[in-house]
Amino acid sequence: MSKSIKNIAILASGAGSNAQKIVNYFFDRRDICVRIIVSNKQEAGVLNIGRAASIDTLVVTRNSFYSSTDLSVELDKRNIDFIVLAGFLWLIPPYLIQHYPDRIINIHPALLPKYGGKGMYGHFVHEAVHLAKDAYSGITIHFVNEKYDEGSIVFQERCEILPSDQPEDIAKKVLILEHYYYPTVIDQLVSALTL
Repeated sequence: MSKSIKNIAILASGAGSNAQKIVNYFFDRRDICVRIIVSNKQEAGVLNIGRAASIDTLVVTRNSFYSSTDLSVELDKRNIDFIVLAGFLWLIPPYLIQHYPDRIINIHPALLPKYGGKGMYGHFVHEAVHLAKDAYSGITIHFVNEKYDEGSIVFQERCEILPSDQPEDIAKKVLILEHYYYPTVIDQLVSALTL
């Protein structure tokens, strides 16, 4: 018998604009719930998003994240079924990937396999796209494995880049796609889970 509510954990390192969209999207849902927001930075703005929405928050240290399974314990306490990375910059350790097989996703602000890998996040990605004079950029939503940005791709959407676009213009176009598509793709994946 499947349980009635599926619980999401969001892992984020920054201000949390994607996390905010996800929290808003699922706010009134009875079948899917954001139960906890986890950050690796004590001062991350995303923690305020969690507090404002009465969602549990947790700050992890590098040592606890990589040298213990404390996070798994905290997630199990809250019956977490699915993990969403929303601007979380640490590589996910094997114990977490094994604990949540094909149940951890990430969003990348480019069309993978281009512009992925360690150090390729945020403005670094948009600067690389600009430098390459690409006609398109976009988003990639993918499952998470032991390597940065190499998990199987779930969804991609692209936007046109004009010759006059600067990296900050590209960033704005890509962020619109992230905010629009990420919550709906999460909804589809979590709704399809058989627990």
